[in-house]
Amino acid sequence: MIDDADKALLISLFDEAVRAADPETCLAGHIPARPKGRTVVIGAGKGAAQLAQAFERQYDGDLAGVVVTRYGYAAPCEQIEVLEASHPVPDQAGIEATKRIIDEVTGLGPYDLVVALVCGGGSALLAAPPDGYDLSHEQELNQALLASGAPITAMNAVRRRFSKVKGGRLAALAAPAKVLSLVVSDIPGDIAADVASGPTVPAQSDPKDILAFAENYAIELPEWAPMALSAPAAAPPSADSFANLETRIVASARKSLEAAAALAKTRGIKAHILSDALEGESREVGRVLGAIAREAATGSLWPKPLLMLSGGETTVTLKAKGRGGPNTELLLGLASAIEGVGDITAMSADTDGTDGSEDNAGGFADGGTLARLRAKGLDARALLNQNEAYTAFEALDDLHAPGPTGTNVNDFRAILIR
Repeated sequence: MIDDADKALLISLFDEAVRAADPETCLAGHIPARPKGRTVVIGAGKGAAQLAQAFERQYDGDLAGVVVTRYGYAAPCEQIEVLEASHPVPDQAGIEATKRIIDEVTGLGPYDLVVALVCGGGSALLAAPPDGYDLSHEQELNQALLASGAPITAMNAVRRRFSKVKGGRLAALAAPAKVLSLVVSDIPGDIAADVASGPTVPAQSDPKDILAFAENYAIELPEWAPMALSAPAAAPPSADSFANLETRIVASARKSLEAAAALAKTRGIKAHILSDALEGESREVGRVLGAIAREAATGSLWPKPLLMLSGGETTVTLKAKGRGGPNTELLLGLASAIEGVGDITAMSADTDGTDGSEDNAGGFADGGTLARLRAKGLDARALLNQNEAYTAFEALDDLHAPGPTGTNVNDFRAILIR
């Protein structure tokens, strides 16, 4: 059984990381002055409603607008309409919500201001397939991307070429109004154009590169997709066609990891931030992190206690239709690398509160995780092969389920070594 005190410490570090990306905190200092014309707020992502709520509280003036978030992630707003839609695969509600957002930014003038509140999850929530295609095509493309295990930057590069709003197109629709994008980054490297596939941030892409992504990551694109992605109309508008855009990263994995490290220091624990941009197959990244932790725990080079922190977004190549997500798969991989080693406790959880499609953000593992699974008649390798990592940690009561957090700066990983 995982030590209760260590689990409580890891949860407090996760909470501190989330708090550093809280909309009330991260928007402070980024609220614009009132323009001569109207202020229109739009947004998309799993934390879009909370960003809209915080923006309303801090903005000095009248405003209007629409944001779309995932089902169950809404927050009450007084002037901004909050809509809900499906994530990670788009649905008709996402189509309708995107139409509402397009309507809000259409017909604005040079003295108007559009504030775009953008965060992770927006790629699925902003559903607007190109002319000649419909929701079924967008769903089919997203399902192929999600099953591939490709990194988020590659997936969003594809999504940008199959949309009426991504890749800066939404900003183009708002012209000649000024567009201020306030971005909560869930992308390794904090590339604003990749967050929610950059609806208000222009980014160029070559169709040859997109098809190379598909080949390199074994993305099984639908038969119709190569032609759609290569069409001249699929190219996003170029950056030099925009004259009145401003983009700010207001929260990121790095800032949240630094906040967790500072809290650990007050508890007398030295924290090492390994990276805020780890990518790769979840179970393999877990095994690598576990090997590093095992070396640190059994060797004498690193004084103990110590904490290893990391962020980024790992991915899962789906082989079956099990229950699980990147964080629980990572933990099973890590558990296999630290099996039998005491004094190591790990947590991996998504800062948005949801790992995959289940109700948990992630979970906890230690050197006894695999033994406890075997005692319950469960085999970690078989569960991984079935993409059933959720089942493993549910059986051990080692899930972490904080509910929607209102923000999203990617995965948070903490490995405590006593």
